[in-house]
Amino acid sequence: MKVKILNVLTVCLVTLIVISPAMVVLRVVWEKHGELVKAQNLTCEVNKINEVNQGLYPPVTAGINNCDRYVVNQPLTTDFIYKLAIILQWFILLTPVCIGLGILVYDRYLAHRAAVFQEQVEMLERLWRQSIEQ
Repeated sequence: MKVKILNVLTVCLVTLIVISPAMVVLRVVWEKHGELVKAQNLTCEVNKINEVNQGLYPPVTAGINNCDRYVVNQPLTTDFIYKLAIILQWFILLTPVCIGLGILVYDRYLAHRAAVFQEQVEMLERLWRQSIEQ
């Protein structure tokens, strides 16, 4: 039983070691993407202000106008999605650790219960021997 638990813990630890660099890179890329979306939102706001100030003159922008996209105009939704992704990332990283700690704590608890049970059996055997001798 202990060998199986040790094997499970070893697999969880190795998996965590293998996955953790990818998770760190994913987090960095995700944060940079969040900064890009915020910059796009600010650019759209500046363009809207310029349109109001210029009146009938067309705004001078290069490239595709990203202000028409639904996702860019929903900063609260994107912030919620980013927070959810960070929570999911921590859940993925901490789940194997918590399972491993739970298995270790439960194993220690079983060893403690076995020791207490053994002490009770020894005490009962001493009482039984004393009662036979009398």
